[in-house]
Amino acid sequence: MIPIALLSAIFFVVGACFGYFVVFPFGFQFFVGYATDIVKPMPSLKEYFSFAVQMLIAFGVIFELPLVIFFLARLGIVTGKWLRQKQKYAMLITFIVATILTPPDVVSQLLMAAPLMLLYEIGIWVAYLFSTKKPIPEEEAA
Repeated sequence: MIPIALLSAIFFVVGACFGYFVVFPFGFQFFVGYATDIVKPMPSLKEYFSFAVQMLIAFGVIFELPLVIFFLARLGIVTGKWLRQKQKYAMLITFIVATILTPPDVVSQLLMAAPLMLLYEIGIWVAYLFSTKKPIPEEEAA
């Protein structure tokens, strides 16, 4: 259980750091981009903090995908083959999730969707490696 807890914490922190250091500047720049000579961007500390925390949590949670797939595979709910067959639907869902969780700029959405697709691919390999082996029925074994 300790390795799983450790990996979970590491994945969350890596995701949160990726969200804050890579994606957050693009998202914040998007909102500041609405500034004109008349309209000055003056975000309050509360708004800045709220936006940053939202990005940290969103990216931290999506980086847990390989662990979720690991548990589903160990329970026998999914297999690597099934995940591979449903990959086109997963890509669609990835972009929908990225659209919902990020600011409405395309760069932030792509910066969430790309790692999520990579994490799904890693999850497929995790499912291949750690899925429970189903015993062969005796009729088929003969």
